[in-house]
Amino acid sequence: MKLSVVVPVYNEKNTLFEIFDWIQKVNLGEDQLEIVVVDDCSTDGTREVLQNLHTIQQAGEKSFQANQVKLDLGLFLFIFQNENQGKGAALRRGFQEATGDVIVVQDADLEYDPNEYVTLLAPIKAGEADVVYGSRFLNVGSHRVHYFSHYLANHFLTTLSNLFTNYHLTDMETCYKMFRAEIIKAIPIEQNRFGFEPEITAKIAKGKWRIYEVPISYNGRTYGEGKKIGFKDGLNAIWCILRYSLFS
Repeated sequence: MKLSVVVPVYNEKNTLFEIFDWIQKVNLGEDQLEIVVVDDCSTDGTREVLQNLHTIQQAGEKSFQANQVKLDLGLFLFIFQNENQGKGAALRRGFQEATGDVIVVQDADLEYDPNEYVTLLAPIKAGEADVVYGSRFLNVGSHRVHYFSHYLANHFLTTLSNLFTNYHLTDMETCYKMFRAEIIKAIPIEQNRFGFEPEITAKIAKGKWRIYEVPISYNGRTYGEGKKIGFKDGLNAIWCILRYSLFS
C-alpha cells in the first residue's frame, strides 16, 4: 500500500523542515510513502524554500540537508499554486496529483503528530473503513490545552453537521482526514478555504461510505504562533453544512 500525505502550506517557513522530517520518519512498515506539498502562494519565504528544494530535486539530487534535517527528496512532490486560494483549493490540487492508494491531510504547523498515521490506517487496511477521521476529543492521553472558544465552536459545528448527516462524529473539523484514494478523487471539492471540512463530511455522508473515528493527540497553537482560522470561517462552515446537506 502507498500512503500519500497531502500537505497544504501557506506561510509556514519556521516549521517546514521539522514537519517534513517528522513525516518521512513515520514507520509504515512495508507500506510506501509519498509527501505531496502544495504551496498556496506563500509570502514569508516558504515558497522560495520549497522552490529551492524542487530545483535541487529536479537536478537529480536524492537528498538535502539543512537545519540538522536530512530530507529524502525522492519522497516529495512539490506543487505551486499560481495565486493564494486557500486550504481547500490546495487540497483539491494535492488530491488530484497524489498517486497513493490512501490519502491523508497533514497541516504543516506541528499541531498533529504524523506517527498517528498508523492508527488512522488500521481500519482501512482491515477493510472496515473507507474514510477515517482522527478525533482530538476521543483522546484519553495528555494534550495541550487550547482555546475554550474553539472547543465550543467545534462542538457546535460538529453537532450541526451530525444533525444533517446523521453521523455521530466528535470532531468534524479535524485536520486528520484519511481517505481511500478512489473516493476522495471522485468527490468534487468546491470550497477553497476551511469550508472543505463540512463540505467533504456532507458529501461522504451522501455517498454512504464507511467512516471511522480514531483518537489522536493534539498540540494546538495560538494565533501568535500562526493559527489562521477565524470567526468568518466559522460562519462559512455553518453555511457549508446547510448548503451541502440540503441543496446539493
